[in-house]
Amino acid sequence: MKKYISLSVKCPFCGKSLMDGDELLHGEPTIKLNIQTRESRGIIHLCSIYECFDYKTEVALTEKEVVEFVCPHCNKELNTKDVCRICHAPMVSLLLKTGGRVSLCSRTGCANHYVAFEDLSTELQKFYEKYEI
Repeated sequence: MKKYISLSVKCPFCGKSLMDGDELLHGEPTIKLNIQTRESRGIIHLCSIYECFDYKTEVALTEKEVVEFVCPHCNKELNTKDVCRICHAPMVSLLLKTGGRVSLCSRTGCANHYVAFEDLSTELQKFYEKYEI
């Protein structure tokens, strides 16, 4: 049976939590971010379960559109200079509360994402303990 992992993330700039316990997806808190497209701006709630690509937003997103992600606390842009290996759009980087980071593609419809640990042995141990893997 596959174990689902709900990730908790924070802003890489201000360190504040990006988790929203009031807005759930699949029974888990969502990752709340501000977004901007060419047409509009608003809020997006991303599913916090790793490998789930569901989200809630009132902003109309078109397929293959690159979206700018912004911290709702400090208003810093979260899109990085790192580019997606699949579609070459900017990656969005968020810090894991357990250590390390999760990166996701800023292009709608692209499923590229990954978790990276800086100190692999220490952070992986914390990750295993937190998620009881």
